[in-house]
Amino acid sequence: MGRGPYALIGCAFFAIKHNLDRFVATFLFDRPWDVFSYLKGPARGAESAMSQAAFYGTLLAMALPFIWTGVALTIRRLRDVGWPLGLMVLFFVPFLNLPFFLLLSLVPSRSVAAAARAARPRLLGRLIPESLFGSAAIAVLLTAVVAVPVVVLGVSVMKQYGAGLFVGLPFALGFASAVLHGYHRPRSFVSCLAVAFLSTAMLCLMLLAFAVEGVICLFMAAPIMGGLSLLGASVGYFVQRRGLPPEAATTAITVALLMAPMLMGAEWAAERPAPLFEVRSSVDVAAPPQRVWSSVVSFSDIPPPTEWLFRAGIAYPIRATIQGRGPGAMRHCVFNTGPFVEPIDVWDEPRLLRFDVVSLPPPMQEWTPYKHVHPPHLQGFLTAERGEFRLTPLARGGTRLEGTTWYRHHMWPARYWQLWSDAIIHRIHLRVLRHIRQEAEATKRGFVSRRS
Repeated sequence: MGRGPYALIGCAFFAIKHNLDRFVATFLFDRPWDVFSYLKGPARGAESAMSQAAFYGTLLAMALPFIWTGVALTIRRLRDVGWPLGLMVLFFVPFLNLPFFLLLSLVPSRSVAAAARAARPRLLGRLIPESLFGSAAIAVLLTAVVAVPVVVLGVSVMKQYGAGLFVGLPFALGFASAVLHGYHRPRSFVSCLAVAFLSTAMLCLMLLAFAVEGVICLFMAAPIMGGLSLLGASVGYFVQRRGLPPEAATTAITVALLMAPMLMGAEWAAERPAPLFEVRSSVDVAAPPQRVWSSVVSFSDIPPPTEWLFRAGIAYPIRATIQGRGPGAMRHCVFNTGPFVEPIDVWDEPRLLRFDVVSLPPPMQEWTPYKHVHPPHLQGFLTAERGEFRLTPLARGGTRLEGTTWYRHHMWPARYWQLWSDAIIHRIHLRVLRHIRQEAEATKRGFVSRRS
């Protein structure tokens, strides 16, 4: 199947499927549906799990014939291009399947590409050396240089820290670097992976050098970016190992490098709601709830941190003060980057202190070679909404002190970044809870000593 019929049939089937989905969503389930709803996913807490299952189960059943048709057409297209049929797996990968469709819609057939082999060398052919190390060096440098403005476009203009940045870009970086590396002749699998790794490392160094990001954020993003870059290089290896014609190589590289801004634009238009997460931590205190309560409401300065997480730049709590008493009182939990402003919502002494968060400081101080760097994710991308301290009496006069924070973060893939944010907030909880325990137990010992 040629690229023209494949693109035409694919677009026609998508239009038919989307309108069927919209009809079912609107008239059978009474819910809005547009082209960006595929990116948003189920809305949390908006309806019952049974209603969600019925709706998405219906969409899945309707999608089965379209999936079968898409698989059949894509297999025929892969055969026409001469690429491994194993690349069919990309048809089912979210976010990567659309650039994959675009790539197959643009890459010429084997017969057309073979006729172009004898043509005058293209610009890339003259730019990329034929040697192993020369092609690797150009692949690393070229992909990293092109990726920097894509990152700036996403984080500074579109304000997107999403799948386009953390999925599309590293995958495209690895794929494009491998195809560039094998532009003149097929390269080994190991060399393709090495080039992809070096491209990602070079991009990180450039972002640090140009004050786009700091060390901490790059360190957190490294596992997902590195893994997807190697995945992209693996796909690029299978594409280039049969000797990719110049026209097909140029098309593949162009589509790959356009993948990230395309996904960023789609995410920006979709405006996905940020999920709400909960982190709960607890300690047991050898003191009655009433003595623990006074340190929960406000506590003295906590000694400087020894944990590597806080010493690396993550914001940490120092002290807490309060103005007033009861609901409506204003609590300030002071971090090293500024205060959290927490109006009290529930004052149930000595059992429950619950508060909202109306103002919060930056979540970290980035490591950077410059005096100041202010990446957009430091403002508004991780927001605490409310919190509480719960005190439960234990046997022999002890207390279980439990701290909970409800927060949102606007970074995707959400589950990946939740691993980091949950771990950080849990460490913050423990720093506060252990200090409160120390204060309450010291107060109890002093009280017992005075009585004796």
